Amino acid sequence: MKILNVHDMNEAVMKDPAAFIESAEQTYRNEIKNVADHILERDMNLPIILISGPSGSAKTTTALRLCTLLENAGKTVHPVSMDNYFRPIGDPENEVDEDGRVDLESPKRLDMDLLNEHLELMWECKEVEMPTFDFATQTRQKGKKLRREQGEFVILEGIHALNPEITGNIGSHATTVYVSVRTRLKNDESNLLHPSKVRLMRRIVRDKLFRGRDVSGTLDFFKWVQRGEQRFIMPYKDKAMFDIDTFIAYEPAVYKPFILDELLSVKNTYPDYEQFLDLEEFLTEIDGLDAEKVPLDSLVREFVGGSHYEY
Repeated sequence: MKILNVHDMNEAVMKDPAAFIESAEQTYRNEIKNVADHILERDMNLPIILISGPSGSAKTTTALRLCTLLENAGKTVHPVSMDNYFRPIGDPENEVDEDGRVDLESPKRLDMDLLNEHLELMWECKEVEMPTFDFATQTRQKGKKLRREQGEFVILEGIHALNPEITGNIGSHATTVYVSVRTRLKNDESNLLHPSKVRLMRRIVRDKLFRGRDVSGTLDFFKWVQRGEQRFIMPYKDKAMFDIDTFIAYEPAVYKPFILDELLSVKNTYPDYEQFLDLEEFLTEIDGLDAEKVPLDSLVREFVGGSHYEY
């Protein structure tokens, strides 16, 4: 278990933020390069790459960064988002939770049969008509056609990418990667902040900036994300060949200006706020860092915006 002391983080931010940022980014780059090197060594034995991880784990950026490394090595790569295989919200095949709402974390949210079929076709280098999912209307539309040629790769990313019900036979013929925050923050009182709370920071920022959801809405959703993670994601993480820690050492300092005041604004009104007191405590102790200092290709840009990648 990796641990980062808040005091050390604050000191690094104050002393030389540029060097601290570069060091943190290089750590993440090295982890992805390790996976890319493995894929290139084995070349065409495993042309399908599956990337899984819980909500807020930066699966998309990891997939894009891996794609870039493989393309820089002269390979053609087809990135595919599992989200495009969502069923329409009104589909009777969707699983509902105990409150009667569609369970957005359930694998039954996906059209498993269609995804299985398409993965087999990609493996066999046959043409696939890709779907796209319109989140505004919660409907699936026809997308572009894709044909993987011999020597090319497909990267599929999504929370259920390691679930054999989803990937079928292809899962045993793929490079499998699990990504999540693994590092824990430690404060001067020797309290540890669970990695899930770093992922929650990411969600609060992204929801606030790009999804029109206030902090109360994100906190409401947190329990369902946690429940889904335990039921549908964690049981399959041991199927991963590689485990990438997507924690960026300076990222909590960047999120602080976006989050802390939001939390404090609901402190006295949000039910069960006690479960988020640790997040408030750590953010209070962390020194803020201007988001303008974040590199354009950083994972952190997936949540604060301004990335040179398209999400």
